[in-house]
Amino acid sequence: MTQEPAVPLRVIVGLGNPGEKYARTRHNVGFDVLDALAQRWHIGLSENRKFQGTFGEGMAIANHKIALLKPMTYMNRSGQSVRAVIDWYKFAPESVLVVYDEMALPLGRLRVRPSGSAGGHNGMKSVITHLGTQEFPRVRVGIGSTEQVGDRDKAVVAHVLGKFSPDEKPLVKTAIDWAVEAIETILLKGTEPAMSAFNGRTA
Repeated sequence: MTQEPAVPLRVIVGLGNPGEKYARTRHNVGFDVLDALAQRWHIGLSENRKFQGTFGEGMAIANHKIALLKPMTYMNRSGQSVRAVIDWYKFAPESVLVVYDEMALPLGRLRVRPSGSAGGHNGMKSVITHLGTQEFPRVRVGIGSTEQVGDRDKAVVAHVLGKFSPDEKPLVKTAIDWAVEAIETILLKGTEPAMSAFNGRTA
């Protein structure tokens, strides 16, 4: 018995920062998952100034019409871009799924959730503020925490804006593949089955 989400998913958002400087950093793993979805579903992404982001529409798994968005506003203003899309299409805030990086999870782990707080993530704080709710699904991709001592804030910034080491890249690749599978599971069956299948996995 499949459990359909109460509001069908319409938009999948991957969070990150624009520009080559930030490409493939830990903080941009949401962009990487979105690129993987676009490739898998053959959805072209291009700049959309109205939405302040890179955007595309097409068919996901099981002929599910979906929009993909990478906000190009910088992380802490991501919500502006997401709001522009849902206002234009008149989508419900609950029809948005957000994919982003999570320091509280080790590399090679995912956490699927139907709702929840931003947990200190500036991109999610912005999305929640602009949507006016935290009742929307999200997929968090573990990037591990920093071991650096000293100034905690500086250490966190250096960690999230750093690139993955050669040793870490296979774990990240697996996590991105699982995130794509988890999102397809949400589309087909709902959030609960995706949580059961993916929240306990370790790469």
